[in-house]
Amino acid sequence: MNKAELISSIAEKTGLSKADSKKALDAFTGSVRETLKAGGKVILVGFGTFSVSERAAREGVNPATKEKIKIPAKKVAKFKPGAELELA
Repeated sequence: MNKAELISSIAEKTGLSKADSKKALDAFTGSVRETLKAGGKVILVGFGTFSVSERAAREGVNPATKEKIKIPAKKVAKFKPGAELELA
């Protein structure tokens, strides 16, 4: 499912227009992004938790030249699904 399909699904299930559904989805993703940038967590009980994880600097290999390269440390977003999100 891509973003347009998700917006259509939200509109269908809520009775909102597609424009309002897009605004709601953009507001949600923007709020999650801002919280994660500030170092916080977003916990949605029954769905999952969005958090920030730090990756250490490491050494990698350029596949084209086989030359060793240094990959800098960085922060990445993580998602841990909640127990109720089990798909089986």
